[in-house]
Amino acid sequence: MSEERAAVAAEQPAVPSALARRRAPLAALARWELLLLLIIVILTWAGTQISKYFLTGANFANLTSAVMEVAIMALPSTLIIIAAEIDLSVESMLGLSSAVLGFLWAAGVPLQLDIGIVLVVGALGGLLNGLLVARAGLPSLVVTLGTLALFRGLAQVILGTNAISSFPAWFTTFGFDSIPGTPVPWTLVVFAVLAAAFWYVTHATWVGRQIFAVGKNKDAARYSGVDVATLKTALFVVSGIIAALAGVILTARFSSARADNGTGLTLTVVTIVLLGGVDINGGKGTIPGVILAVFTIAALQNAMRLAGVSSEYQAVAIGLLLIVSVTAPYFARQARLVSDRVRGGRHPPATAVDPGEVIP
Repeated sequence: MSEERAAVAAEQPAVPSALARRRAPLAALARWELLLLLIIVILTWAGTQISKYFLTGANFANLTSAVMEVAIMALPSTLIIIAAEIDLSVESMLGLSSAVLGFLWAAGVPLQLDIGIVLVVGALGGLLNGLLVARAGLPSLVVTLGTLALFRGLAQVILGTNAISSFPAWFTTFGFDSIPGTPVPWTLVVFAVLAAAFWYVTHATWVGRQIFAVGKNKDAARYSGVDVATLKTALFVVSGIIAALAGVILTARFSSARADNGTGLTLTVVTIVLLGGVDINGGKGTIPGVILAVFTIAALQNAMRLAGVSSEYQAVAIGLLLIVSVTAPYFARQARLVSDRVRGGRHPPATAVDPGEVIP
């Protein structure tokens, strides 16, 4: 009798493992990153049908340059949303940094020093957000909506309706020119370096594990020894610095500093992050997914421009993408639950981990 019980016990673990093996190929095929890669291929094919110039080096430079500011700002926003917070003030910090840069340059301050001061302004703006959210315990949605208006208002106070130009040639060349002999913009190099750094921190260090843990359950993370308030404050400070850097890059690309630079970019930043597979509720996401989302948005916008689609309809497309990015993961989870019930009412094995999820 004992031999029979031992045989039954030995057979039971094989059931979930077999289920896991059956699900593994489907899970690999269903990875969000692979879906985005397929979408990019489809958009590339559609672009070649729209215009023969779509695959040219010059168009690639235009395609990537147009989204580099939002791509750069999407990197820290990814970590903030994984930590179950949000920063809506990035576009106005970009505008404020542009206004400060123009004001200082017009006042005769050396440009290299101007850039350093602008980055400090970004850090202070991010620190304000972080203290109000992490230390005061206020909702990040409300706080950053308030600083969205605050930073834009400060930019208007500094520059008003004035536009500052006549920047040095080396500065404007960096903004819109490419590496000599290649179609690769200098700004893409900046994004690549930052993306590699954010990928490493997010997916290969203890800091990344803590960010995922906080996004999953901040109370459990706190009891595990994570300094949640300090971590979230640091994330907002980094977001402010990177938004200020994006303001410098946008000013160089436009060769003009204006208080209204960056208006409306927050929607695109959030769309990129969520389209990249980051869960709006926190605790899940990958930097590679966000990188693919950047080029998905870039290819879509470029194809629509070549097709003569107006900016209003392009905004509609971005809005629809944002809705799809939020609803698609929900319906995918519901479909998986239904599939599990149909297969015998079993839930996925405890060892199964969704793509982009880190178990601390």
